[in-house]
Amino acid sequence: MNIFFVTDNKIWFDFLHEWSNESLVDTSIFCSPTGAGFFVDEIERGLISTIDLKLESIQLVEKFDMGFSCHCKQIFPKFLVEGVPCFNFHPGFNPENRGWFPQVFSIINGKPVGATLHKMDCEIDHGPIIERIRVEINNWDTSKSVYDRILNEEFKLFEKWIDRILTGDHDETHLGLAGNYNSITDFKNICEINLNKKVTFKEAIDYLRAMTFDGYDNAFFKTGDGQKVYVSINLRLSE
Repeated sequence: MNIFFVTDNKIWFDFLHEWSNESLVDTSIFCSPTGAGFFVDEIERGLISTIDLKLESIQLVEKFDMGFSCHCKQIFPKFLVEGVPCFNFHPGFNPENRGWFPQVFSIINGKPVGATLHKMDCEIDHGPIIERIRVEINNWDTSKSVYDRILNEEFKLFEKWIDRILTGDHDETHLGLAGNYNSITDFKNICEINLNKKVTFKEAIDYLRAMTFDGYDNAFFKTGDGQKVYVSINLRLSE
């Protein structure tokens, strides 16, 4: 069997690279062209290659028996998901908050978040579910701390199911629910703070912790001359 993974997440790459070194399965790991900057050294060493799924789906279908998305920023085209079985490790509790940054929207809208393993179809983060695990959101969590726990659950799903998926020894459940979907545009639209908007303290804190992710500037407001002022929040549980 010949399988491929597509990831734009360095933590996922390290996990997959270690697994592929120990596995007897022929494995290739790819990243998106836009994600190549995260893998400069790995690309030079031949450990990961860039791929444009829209342009290279035919080659993938011809060469591989199965594919996996592990935090891939590209949409798997219809030709690809119908040509070979493709599975997605999604950092959300499908079908709630499908799409980009599920934990951000879950902190804000209160919908469940977690990790979902599902077979892919032609819709984004959609298709029959193999297993999903809910991750609780604490009052002191930021987007980053929730995301870290989601990653841990995704790796558990991988270790539990990968061999069974490769052999076809798994069930798939159609929930029959559309849920909701958030695009990257939806995320960008909530980044700018409306300083005149009236909210409760809880709503303000929930928004700021949802937008706080170490290493990234997300929430901002603009000064009178148009400069951006980025805002994050620091939360600490008392000992």
